Amino acid sequence: MKKNLGAFVIPTGIGASIGGFAGDASYWARKFSEKLQLIVNPNVVNAGGFSGINENMLYVEGYTLDEFFRGKCNLLPINKKNKIGVIFDKSIPQGILNVHINTINAVKTIYGLDIIGYDITDENAGVEFEVDESNISTGSVHNITTILESGKRLIQKGAEALAIVCRFEDDDFDDYSNGIGVDPVGGVEAIISHYISRELKIPCAHSPAFDDITISQEIVDPRCSSEYITPTYLPCILIGLSQAPHITKTEGYNIKDLNCLIMPHNCLGSIPVFEALKNDIKIYAIKENNTVLDITKSLIDDKIIEINTYQELYDKI
Repeated sequence: MKKNLGAFVIPTGIGASIGGFAGDASYWARKFSEKLQLIVNPNVVNAGGFSGINENMLYVEGYTLDEFFRGKCNLLPINKKNKIGVIFDKSIPQGILNVHINTINAVKTIYGLDIIGYDITDENAGVEFEVDESNISTGSVHNITTILESGKRLIQKGAEALAIVCRFEDDDFDDYSNGIGVDPVGGVEAIISHYISRELKIPCAHSPAFDDITISQEIVDPRCSSEYITPTYLPCILIGLSQAPHITKTEGYNIKDLNCLIMPHNCLGSIPVFEALKNDIKIYAIKENNTVLDITKSLIDDKIIEINTYQELYDKI
């Protein structure tokens, strides 16, 4: 197994200027994966109808990522595509559900993914989302256990990874589409995927379903444009989950194999950063990537290495 392992992490819902929109950090993920076996969180490569993932990346949801950094789980790269089950929120209208089923069939046909089927939750999930007073994306799920029960049924049918699709009421995304706001749904999506990962211990990712699936005719910020030319956001998570590593106790990579962690420079107050410091893993804080937070090297540890640009780091490693 290759030991030149890195992690490229951009947290969701905090307005990262690179990676805070829709797969807009994919270019740099792909560049770094030329030199590293690269762990990425879905936020880095998810891009609606596109995906920045490649075969040298390990697609790992946030809760599992934290557990990996804590040394509580290993990541085992797979040698075949995962069997994927899809969870649909019962509240999704039939017409919108049909569009998502067509999307599943298209992805299966084009990419040859092993999607075993879907399950509809017994009750409405009840997702709400907002951007709070700190300008951070957040929200709530009134009936998250109905998602869990649906996931259990799919696992019984052989699913090794879960795609979750919940209904989101449409809202005003003007700031986000203009490239000046936070992704308003990213925070509650993380709540959903963290919970399912914690309870079921298999790879998962979330895709929102909106009632209005009209394709925008307005020009939007290039960083989020991939989400404005498709009626669903399922393709990217299905492609990512198809090659997500299995979560194990003993096999595969563990935290001791990690050589470096790459983060935006002012969101350093996270579990991966603190655990990387404990394990003497190099942390590169990229100054060109800003978030709405202000947690920098000066507040954490002088051992963190500040680098001006992703290009400068690429040339260095």
